Amino acid sequence: MSLRFTKMHGLGNDFVLLDLVSQRVRLHRGLIEQLADRRLGVGFDQLLTVSPPHDPDMDFKYTIYNADGSEAEQCGNGARCLFRFVRDQGLTASRRIWLETSGGPIECRLEEDDNITVDLGPPILQPQQIPFVAEAEQVLYEVTLPSDEGGSLSLAAVNVGNPHAVIKVEDVQTAPVQAVGSALESHPRFPERVNVGFMELVSRTAVKLRVFERGVGETRACGSGACAAVVAGRLLGELDETVDVELTGGHLKVTWAGENSGVLMTGPASRVYEGQLQL
Repeated sequence: MSLRFTKMHGLGNDFVLLDLVSQRVRLHRGLIEQLADRRLGVGFDQLLTVSPPHDPDMDFKYTIYNADGSEAEQCGNGARCLFRFVRDQGLTASRRIWLETSGGPIECRLEEDDNITVDLGPPILQPQQIPFVAEAEQVLYEVTLPSDEGGSLSLAAVNVGNPHAVIKVEDVQTAPVQAVGSALESHPRFPERVNVGFMELVSRTAVKLRVFERGVGETRACGSGACAAVVAGRLLGELDETVDVELTGGHLKVTWAGENSGVLMTGPASRVYEGQLQL
């Protein structure tokens, strides 16, 4: 069986995209892990598929798989790449589309400068809906790390289509991303695992961020992580409405007006190459 694919990236957060509108393939964990292998397969942070939507009000169904084969509810960088992908493939000519995801509907639009804006919708802050085990909603929570890491830390818990923990650090370059990220990813207080962001405040309009993504590890960029970090910073009263988020792979613009407003993320999406696999 022949499978067509496209390799893309959003600020170095890289993806393989599959058109499941015009072709069919049965995806399973073993196949996804094989394709994700950077030496024996194609290699990617996430595998993204586009297929016909179940909801007639949506334009496409957007599904995200992590490199370990698990499914993710949301991926902001991936949504920008998927939007460019469906336009490049001739599946739509619209400059604005709606995507159906397991984390809820999201809107994508093409800006005049060729960047893409994704509206991830209002953030979820209620612990049981993140999901996060806590007695009551608050901005910062104290979480005890497993015994091999020891101690505890303060974090903000936010869901922007997928669960995120945001930790303020003095210097993002020296932050213990691997150790703390892996310890928190499967922490029992996050029953569906969690993405972990390490945020350094630069000013009221700029932050630096590194993200340890569940099922992947540290990536060069994480769009939903950038959105979660800005939401956390706004709730702490330390950031303005629009913030430049500097990630390892580049910059994203994130805007959140607060209250019930959607979180807007703007950035590029780049196509690397197209290929064909024999399965």
